[in-house]
Amino acid sequence: MENDLRISFLQFPIEWEQKEKNLVSCESRLKEALAEEMTGKTVSTVKRWANTYNLAITGSFIAHEEEHFYNRAFFITPDGQVYHYDKRHLFSMAGETHTYTAGSERPVILYKGWNICLQICYDLRFPVWSRNQDNEYDLLIYMANWPEVRSAVWQPLLQARAIENQAYVCGVNRTGIDGKGFNYAGGSVLFSPKGEMLGCAYSRKHCLLTRTLSAEKLMTFRRKFPVANDQDSFQLNL
Repeated sequence: MENDLRISFLQFPIEWEQKEKNLVSCESRLKEALAEEMTGKTVSTVKRWANTYNLAITGSFIAHEEEHFYNRAFFITPDGQVYHYDKRHLFSMAGETHTYTAGSERPVILYKGWNICLQICYDLRFPVWSRNQDNEYDLLIYMANWPEVRSAVWQPLLQARAIENQAYVCGVNRTGIDGKGFNYAGGSVLFSPKGEMLGCAYSRKHCLLTRTLSAEKLMTFRRKFPVANDQDSFQLNL
């Protein structure tokens, strides 16, 4: 990893079960979702954006595959490569375990020399699942519907994931009110491997923040403070 990585995160009020409106809202910001197949509207639209604007795009949607439904994160590159991660920790209190199938893999995506790990919302509360053994990844991205009622722990947990894993951590949260009446305050944020806040959307309803991640600072910090040398080794039984 030699090059810096420019990252932008978009925070906006998601329209409840209005896929078309949400896609239009996203595209309007790039110029300055309901269940579907991987070949459906969401992925095909994002592939077009990635190619048109020459950038990789990540987000999430409800995927339908072989009679199963997944809360799925995607990562799509400008040349049309599509990667995905299925949410491991389903939110049983909201009935997700009755609707979705839990993911069983945690892929690490290589893009522009950076190793990137995707996670979704409730996964944030389970640090063992995100444990960065042997510096496997450099950037950890969480996409979330994190309600305002639990917003006090959102940024502290993201900061903890950055510090304990010696990686950049980006958490992107929605704003607005969902179809069940829950309010979302945003607070999308980016932390450095040292836990420093590099950018935050706070409670603004709709914004796009861009920051540059330093490869040199990350590698230098890991050399000077090699926590990975002393970490516990373990295996997860899924």
